[in-house]
Amino acid sequence: MSNQIDTSIPVLTEIISPDSFLQTEDAAEIVAFESPEKNNISAEEWQQLEQTIHENVLRQVLSRVDFVLEHRVRDSLADVLQTAVESLAVEIRAGLHKTMQEVISRAVSQEITKAKINK
Repeated sequence: MSNQIDTSIPVLTEIISPDSFLQTEDAAEIVAFESPEKNNISAEEWQQLEQTIHENVLRQVLSRVDFVLEHRVRDSLADVLQTAVESLAVEIRAGLHKTMQEVISRAVSQEITKAKINK
């Protein structure tokens, strides 16, 4: 499995600013993350602001999900295929070994029979 770390995905020790989740054109609409009363924002405007933030965060998360999912599936599939190939190689090797033993035994028996007849 690949041990590469995607640096665009934050880890628990990183501090993420709220602006990192917002599109630049949407960032100008946000005045602060305080209650609507402190910013003289109507309830409808506050609800629209919350909806915009929600949609932006969701869009950012969903855009990363496809990327992360693709890499995890690729890594898992690589591991599964490697295991399958190794198992298949073991089975083929065992089958080939058995076949070779049978062919050699038959060839030796035939040569012994020919030697007895020609004697």
